[in-house]
Amino acid sequence: MERSIERLKLVKRLLIITYGVIPIVAGADKFTNLLTDWGKYLNPALKAILPVSEPAFMAIAGVIEILAGLLVFLNPAKGAYIVSVWLVLIALSLVSSGNYLDVAVRDIAMAIGAFSLVQLSLHSENNISWKNIS
Repeated sequence: MERSIERLKLVKRLLIITYGVIPIVAGADKFTNLLTDWGKYLNPALKAILPVSEPAFMAIAGVIEILAGLLVFLNPAKGAYIVSVWLVLIALSLVSSGNYLDVAVRDIAMAIGAFSLVQLSLHSENNISWKNIS
């Protein structure tokens, strides 16, 4: 029983690190484009109606991602929920553009992982007995 609890705690810690660090890195890269040219993933229909330039939009997205990643470290349930929703929105934008469908699938898989962190966090935050976990 104790081993199961420790394994779940390890999984939760790994998910917190993953969904804290990745949004921070991706968000910071929106300002440098060292990892990729983020603008190429922007849905052309969305780009056409933006009230700001593409670089300004990417900067705003970067700030949101950085804040979401930081929130994962401070409040895993809330932060991971924001990360999960953000990833689903990105995937929907990619699917509706018809481009980068492989990235959309990856983002959905990552959103499911972030949502799993939400569930683990809510479970432990609500003081539900971890002793019933097998």
